[in-house]
Amino acid sequence: MQYRRFGKTNLHLSVFSLGTMRYLADSENAKNTINTALALGINHLETARGYGQSEVYLGQAIISGLLVPRSQLHITSKIPPTADAESMRRYIDESLERLQVDYLDCLGIHGLNTWEHLEWVQAKGGCMLAVAEAIADGRVRHVGFSTHGSLEIIQSAINTDFFEFVNLHYYYFFQRNAPAIELATQKDMGIFIISPADKGGRLYTPPQLLKDLSQPFSPLALNYRFLLSDQRITTLSVGAANPEELIEPLKVADNNSDLTSAETLAFQRLEKQQKTVLGTTQCSQCYACLPCPENINIPEVLRLRNLAVAYDMTDYGQYRYGMFENAGHWFPGMKANRCTECGDCLPRCPENLDIPALLEDTHNRLSGKAGRRLWG
Repeated sequence: MQYRRFGKTNLHLSVFSLGTMRYLADSENAKNTINTALALGINHLETARGYGQSEVYLGQAIISGLLVPRSQLHITSKIPPTADAESMRRYIDESLERLQVDYLDCLGIHGLNTWEHLEWVQAKGGCMLAVAEAIADGRVRHVGFSTHGSLEIIQSAINTDFFEFVNLHYYYFFQRNAPAIELATQKDMGIFIISPADKGGRLYTPPQLLKDLSQPFSPLALNYRFLLSDQRITTLSVGAANPEELIEPLKVADNNSDLTSAETLAFQRLEKQQKTVLGTTQCSQCYACLPCPENINIPEVLRLRNLAVAYDMTDYGQYRYGMFENAGHWFPGMKANRCTECGDCLPRCPENLDIPALLEDTHNRLSGKAGRRLWG
């Protein structure tokens, strides 16, 4: 296991962090999963107030004794932004009580996703007053934020200079947040990548075409290597539901080097495949088409189409597309069939894409049962 400095927190975290949203079977499974992670060199455990029984199970594991003493563990919990300080005070105390610890190494403002959330964070007497109190009395040592928000919101949150780290989405198949990675690096913030296996493309169950294009590597290993070869990134979440699910991801945990020539060739094959198959229908993800009068997240819809058409990633596309209209600010936007063909987006598209036709095509390919977040 390799370790990296988590920005200005000066904590040194393992390059994989155990995300505890999914070890929900029972407390014994949680303890076994945690101890396996610790045995494999993980020293950072990440949970959240909103992750069901996760904080409780982690607290039970800590109090019953783990392979590693508390002083050698780095624990992050996340709490949503609140409009007032008193709610945040109560939530911090409740998290500490459930975790059965005296302090959090890191507190993340969880789901800083909207401009309203950012207003709450910046308000005098708001939730950050309670966070500052907790830092002053030692209950919290470092503060950051997690986000599923737009690039513009992420950059604005980073520029508040309130935060020491950021948890965000960024993968080979989703590079929209690259400017936020660079800005956070300039601010000496720790960078934590959320869910690279699942949100990064459901890469634990890739389609055969994607497996073939990625040879001699697995698509999952390639995505991990894409991220870990970037020295600006501190740690990647691995959301194991049981101890066995830790084994495959951590095969690359010792590989801290630049991309090899073979890995670079695999990425070049993936890029060529997308250009060849999509041709003049490829969306370049410039976001110039927004805003849409019907609140369709056009670039994200067309990104899912890119992946489904180029790599047969239809299962992933249906999974993510089903979240539209069902996940609130965690995955905003209306489904593509809301398009009225008003033409508002057409003159703004530098590729001159027939966006209404591509939206219809995407809806036909990916519409299915509605999706939702595991924890609301």
